[in-house]
Amino acid sequence: MKRAASIVLAAVLVIGVGVAIYLGNSGSGAQKSRTDLSIVKGVIGSEKAAFFNDQRVQDAFAQHGLKVEVDTAGSRQIATSVDLDKYDFAFPSSTPAAEKIQRERKITQTYAPFYSPMVIASFRPIVDVLARQGVAKKDADGTWTFDMAAYLELAKKGTRWDQLPGNTTYPVRKNVLVRTTDPRNSNSAAMYLAITSHVLNGDAVVQGSADAQKVLPLVSRLFLEQGYTATTSEQPFDDYLSLGMGNTPLLFLYEAQFVDRAIRDDGSITADMVLMYPSPSVLSKHTVVPLNDKGSQVGKLLVEDPQLQELAATSGFRTTRPAQFAQVVKDHKVLVRTNVVDLIDPPTYETLERLLAAIGRTYEAKGAGPAPKDEELR
Repeated sequence: MKRAASIVLAAVLVIGVGVAIYLGNSGSGAQKSRTDLSIVKGVIGSEKAAFFNDQRVQDAFAQHGLKVEVDTAGSRQIATSVDLDKYDFAFPSSTPAAEKIQRERKITQTYAPFYSPMVIASFRPIVDVLARQGVAKKDADGTWTFDMAAYLELAKKGTRWDQLPGNTTYPVRKNVLVRTTDPRNSNSAAMYLAITSHVLNGDAVVQGSADAQKVLPLVSRLFLEQGYTATTSEQPFDDYLSLGMGNTPLLFLYEAQFVDRAIRDDGSITADMVLMYPSPSVLSKHTVVPLNDKGSQVGKLLVEDPQLQELAATSGFRTTRPAQFAQVVKDHKVLVRTNVVDLIDPPTYETLERLLAAIGRTYEAKGAGPAPKDEELR
């Protein structure tokens, strides 16, 4: 009996050593495959940083032999001042910026794997105040509409929060203004400019100098009177989440930023935070501009790979598969508008640039200094 037990024990030990060696070799092989990945570098809008930094996304690219490394910058910076020679692809957050890169680099193929409506994040007490002014309205599906025309009437008059009738919840002595990023750097601010200029131009796309001169006085004020504005959409959203309505009562941002945090369920989105859909609004169409074959491979995978499309939906983006996004927000009980239909087309890139350049000159004339820059691309 003792001898039989010894033989069994020896056999178990041999098997254990064999399994350990196998697992060790497997681990080494997996590690080796990781080091053999082809590195692809891109510059992206900061609102997509969480998606690219997600380990699941990195693993999905690794399955195709790629290690994707990204730096972030304002989308307008990507189109105008970033040295794109260092990258394999550019991934700004707007069609006009992507088209500029495409034209200048004579690139024929682009990829649009996902998009996001522009929205306004606020807080329940602020929304209640604005509802009494006719600026905010709750729709039948439970989502909120933010009336841009009604808001701009308040902005024209320089209305302060403490001047709104019946406002006892937020009676502060500062103007009723939507916070944005810096229009001289960031795409989200350019999208805000597209909406506000459209409304001020009689609900028509701004075209030519006459239209521009008509809208410039007020749209310039909408930015200048905010004071400091960040170069990317990440910082003001972090302020909204951490500092609350005292710091940021109204924030213009990408729907995907808000939905991503709500899906994560990390406690950063609280019960009193409210998402409003501007009327009208505009879509931010995130467009990959490949600068070489490796960049093209990334763009194609983002559009065609089912796993990457699903991960984009779980990061808050609306993808080329609408049912996928709808299922994700339903599963995570995130209240969003199913169909965003009150949309405008932004001005052409050239018209938008002329407007932004004029606003930049107004900044300088008021002593605001040159456009801020990121200390480094990260």
